[in-house]
Amino acid sequence: MAAEKLSTRHLLGIKDINLNDIELIFETADNFKDVINRPIKKVPSLRDITIANIFFENSTRTKLSFELAEKRLSADVVNFAASSSSVSKGETLIDTVNNILAMKVDMVVMRHPYAGAGVFLSKHVKAQIVNAGDGAHEHPTQALLDAYSIRQKLGDVAGKKVVIVGDILHSRVAISNILCLQMLGAEVMVCGPTTLIPKHIAGLGVKVEHDLIKALNWCDVANMLRIQLERQDIKYFPSQREYAMMYGLNKQILDNLDKEIIVMHPGPINRGVEITSDVADSKQSIILEQVENGVAVRMAVLYLLASQKD
Repeated sequence: MAAEKLSTRHLLGIKDINLNDIELIFETADNFKDVINRPIKKVPSLRDITIANIFFENSTRTKLSFELAEKRLSADVVNFAASSSSVSKGETLIDTVNNILAMKVDMVVMRHPYAGAGVFLSKHVKAQIVNAGDGAHEHPTQALLDAYSIRQKLGDVAGKKVVIVGDILHSRVAISNILCLQMLGAEVMVCGPTTLIPKHIAGLGVKVEHDLIKALNWCDVANMLRIQLERQDIKYFPSQREYAMMYGLNKQILDNLDKEIIVMHPGPINRGVEITSDVADSKQSIILEQVENGVAVRMAVLYLLASQKD
């Protein structure tokens, strides 16, 4: 049985939580999955809580997932898109958040282009902070929902072999996934062009492979990451076409493996680059399950954080 409450007031990164926290989040998410699959999908758990979603970077999937999770829990929700706000006029992060907190907000879900923005914020404002992605640093709820999806599909994460393929260098999903999967007892490999693999990644205890076929033959689960073109300040590979030829997953490759593997993708998918449509829509893909599980896992995180408010 997992502990009754989280060991932290905020969810800033996987490195700030422990195995008990993850197990408690998963147990709670199991209960919320039942809720979101019934005719009346709302519970009054966070009826007196106000949550501000502050996104300093564009996001559709994560923002929608958090918003849906908050509304399923009956929270009051304030949405704030920084690109169309005073932030673009030079207002600082603390000014922005303090203005929102003056409106008596209890919790802030924040995505920010700079690593450590959530940590910085948690030290300066009273509200609880949930990191919805900070730079190329961490994206804890994505890692939790990915691990939860593997657990749901394979029964357990411990002992499983997971390869993360693609743009590891610019990916906050990769780092959070590595930390979360290792904590749960999985073996992790990263695979991609040399230019997109961080130099010291092996120091995290992961295997490094540059041959996609070898990596796929090794793994039970392949998590295909999106190429983060918007974060690439120089050319890391000749063209998307060449990347797709070397590291794209198509149905022929999948069918030629000597075993059946599970395919994941954090989205949004560049169809025909990381994976082809027939792979994304195949029975081995759990991409849509990841989306559904994302709502349940984020409900669990928000509920557990709110239940230990000072």
